[in-house]
Amino acid sequence: MNRRRQKIPSIDPTFAACPLRIARSSIHGYGVFAAGPIPRGRKVIEYTGEHIRWPEAYARLKKLLRPRTPKRLYMFRLNRLWRIDGAVGGSGAERVNHSCDPNLRARTIRGHILFFSRRRIRTGEELSLDYRLSPKTFRIRCRCGSPNCRAFLNRKLR
Repeated sequence: MNRRRQKIPSIDPTFAACPLRIARSSIHGYGVFAAGPIPRGRKVIEYTGEHIRWPEAYARLKKLLRPRTPKRLYMFRLNRLWRIDGAVGGSGAERVNHSCDPNLRARTIRGHILFFSRRRIRTGEELSLDYRLSPKTFRIRCRCGSPNCRAFLNRKLR
């Protein structure tokens, strides 16, 4: 049996403000973990990647929806026109998994997407973010396991 050796993703220390590591996640695939304690309100990492306009992002999304295509989407909305594709030149922040009870929050500051800690994060704890996907797009099941889990990565309709 010939197994392909999978390269373990890594954190680009240029964009990380705290000690971080990537390891297997109980939520999904690989995740980002605190390699040391992180205080509340601290900038943790910047989300980086290729800046693309909305039509290109949509084309990449359609390509991912084809049968037998790996379903890995690392797209983050920068603003109405631009998206950042973390699959191309990502800092490692694209591996932060979703949780309905997250320990990180995203803020866009002067064209940069930065992740900040919402509370104190312990060494070894997996970092998570509420993806807050639109309730109008296709629904994606949540695997976070939080007691507050809303069952989907999408926001609820108001």
